[in-house]
Amino acid sequence: MRIMAVFAHPDDEIGCIGTLAKHAARGDEVMLVWTTLGELASQFGDAPHAEVTRIRQEHGAWVANKIGAQYRFFDMGDSRMTGGRAESLQLARLYAQFKPNAVITWSDDHPHPDHRMTAKIAYDAITLARIPKIVNEADPALPPPDLSGDPGMESGEDAERPGGGKLDPWRESIRFYQYYAPASPYPEVFIDVEGTLDTAAEVMSFYHDFYKWAWKPEQFREGRARTGQLGGVKAAERFNLRVTHLKARDFLD
Repeated sequence: MRIMAVFAHPDDEIGCIGTLAKHAARGDEVMLVWTTLGELASQFGDAPHAEVTRIRQEHGAWVANKIGAQYRFFDMGDSRMTGGRAESLQLARLYAQFKPNAVITWSDDHPHPDHRMTAKIAYDAITLARIPKIVNEADPALPPPDLSGDPGMESGEDAERPGGGKLDPWRESIRFYQYYAPASPYPEVFIDVEGTLDTAAEVMSFYHDFYKWAWKPEQFREGRARTGQLGGVKAAERFNLRVTHLKARDFLD
């Protein structure tokens, strides 16, 4: 199984880090994707742009390495995302290369515009990735991502393709998970993360210590425990699955 987590800024992934770590430990391929470099974070004050982006990229690399994931940064502009076709196409080309079976992203109603736009393009890219003429459009501003030399990309999906390196479309079904939102019309899914809670808490602490958040690591654990109570386990992460109905099961549980 291949899972892609698509978020706007490094640290957005905290809400699903236990789930990603659990899948990676099972042997699934996991890729963390950030649509921006998070370069406008106020905690950096007047630090030069290049320095901020370097630190943010280092943070993303650290997290990916911690959970055993691959990673990719785009530069769509912190707090400047539009949710337009050009942004969706960049992500669709990555879908065509990585071939995800599931995507995790933000909810549709988050107050931050980058979060909403990231969810939008992550969903729109599913359709764009299915169409050969779209993922291989000759647009010099949007070259297909060359991941052959990227140490964060080791899936083998970047192997040379027939026809001069053109991308094959990705047409298989992609299960689309979003951070839980009370107003979402989609069914809820709970993932038991008791076994990866320590890893998730370490990632949260990594960001907490750097940004000096008021939100404490113990509060993070308490939140996972409360969510676990709803799902009948000791610790859980909660998502909405973007389908009208869950699949039928053999028996009630």
